[in-house]
Amino acid sequence: MSPTIEVCGVRKRYRGTVAVDGLTFTVRAGEVTGFVGPNGAGKSTTMRIILGLDAPDEGDALVGGRPYRSLRAPLTQVGALLDASAVHPGRKARDHLLWLAHSNGIARRRVDEVLDQIGLASAARRRAGGFSLGMQQRLGIAAALLGDPPVLMFDEPVNGLDPDGIVWIRGLMRSLAAEGRAVFVSSHLMSELQDTADHLIVIGRGRLIADTSVTKLLATASKGRVEVRTLRRTEVMTLLANAGATVAAIDAETLTVDGLTGEQVAGLLSSAGLAFSELRSHRASLEEAYMELTRDAVEFSGNGERAR
Repeated sequence: MSPTIEVCGVRKRYRGTVAVDGLTFTVRAGEVTGFVGPNGAGKSTTMRIILGLDAPDEGDALVGGRPYRSLRAPLTQVGALLDASAVHPGRKARDHLLWLAHSNGIARRRVDEVLDQIGLASAARRRAGGFSLGMQQRLGIAAALLGDPPVLMFDEPVNGLDPDGIVWIRGLMRSLAAEGRAVFVSSHLMSELQDTADHLIVIGRGRLIADTSVTKLLATASKGRVEVRTLRRTEVMTLLANAGATVAAIDAETLTVDGLTGEQVAGLLSSAGLAFSELRSHRASLEEAYMELTRDAVEFSGNGERAR
């Protein structure tokens, strides 16, 4: 099976609400693809459609070129974590994985392998109802890995994980992609995706906003801006603004400057006798790039009112 996810012209409406509106993208092998968008953008609906939990009104969602519902042993072809709490609280962790393995013809030894891999071997005989959120997340990840599938989907996988767990899941996703698998990750934590994702799918109000590499997106968002560090912030801001630049303060001593090159900024400050301690190209964060992309696609504004 080709390790890909293909979403082709998918539309989905719930009563009077359009959840997904003509969405098309591909998740490729050998990459971690981040899936981001504001609340209500259609991310969860899209993932449910890929996994056959919801049917699209139009279009197709394929895993390895086939609809999920046509896969005879789906856990061996796509592993998914959508809701870590979807485990019977009275069932022991190992028993939960055993019945999943049995349903897809997966060897029992694989259960113990994934329990060890995700760090739950010592809790294998504990009931899931007594698990912390982080342990539930690890058990859900174990279920996704159970069939050793070429395609993996994770919805908010770092929820409940402690710092060590976050470092672990970041490394796990990178290693899975390095093995040639397609890894599709939905997350609200841009800082995590910046350190993990190769590619980014950005949607808003059910529509595709961007389908691009993280490197290209960050370069575009940086827009040739420069940062200058100075103790004479107010005077520097006034001088550069009068020269036609757009200037914003990052903190008490650091400014971002848009509209002038680093050489022009240095020349102006030197001519005016305004000292500065640092001048460098500005590198936008993924969060900054994301906020700029989705500014017009948020469902609700910061004051809780519906965005226009």
